[in-house]
Amino acid sequence: MGKGKYSKELFDKICQDIATSSKGLKEVCENHGVSSVAFYSWIKDDSQLLNIYTRAREEQADLLADEIIKLADDKTGDTQAGEFGDVGNAANIARSRLQVEARKWIAAKLKPKKYGDKVEVESNVNIQSLPDWLTKKIE
Repeated sequence: MGKGKYSKELFDKICQDIATSSKGLKEVCENHGVSSVAFYSWIKDDSQLLNIYTRAREEQADLLADEIIKLADDKTGDTQAGEFGDVGNAANIARSRLQVEARKWIAAKLKPKKYGDKVEVESNVNIQSLPDWLTKKIE
């Protein structure tokens, strides 16, 4: 099984790092000498720890949203000197776009009510009577 003995202090440090960085759980746990498997075993049957972890992930979603704005506004490296003047640096722009899209996707999964696609479905069906062709028996 995974390495890492539970302590409240270690758990809190891991959650704090999650909430204040865009790193994934695996990387954060490894930085603290704990496997992600061990971490999941800590929260498996403890609703209080699960709530703390969930809150840390929600805070991380807000941090990712802030990073999206920073990445989208950063024009560093978007152009490069060319033979006839500055030209667009397609690779840099594509990488920035990928970074933004990855953060949008993760934020939407971590905090769907705030960052997920809003799908509102409203239906009000009132059937007084059905048309004859719908109630006629098939012969």
